[in-house]
Amino acid sequence: MNVLLFGITRDITGQSRLTVPADAGINTVAGLKDWLGVHYPGFKQLKSLAIAVDNEYANDEDAIGPAQEIALIPPVSGG
Repeated sequence: MNVLLFGITRDITGQSRLTVPADAGINTVAGLKDWLGVHYPGFKQLKSLAIAVDNEYANDEDAIGPAQEIALIPPVSGG
């Protein structure tokens, strides 16, 4: 599963693209968030993290698979 990273999510991992192993057993957005928190503890510090699947915002219970485009959308602030 390939995951695109932006902003602080890129800073946490040190990468712009992350490959999640197929044997990680991730099949939902919530499962991906849990996996990220275990492997990159900095994710646990984020107050919010949106995930887009195939260019659409996804909910925690939404299914995901290796053929989909997944992007992590970090919290943004502005003024």
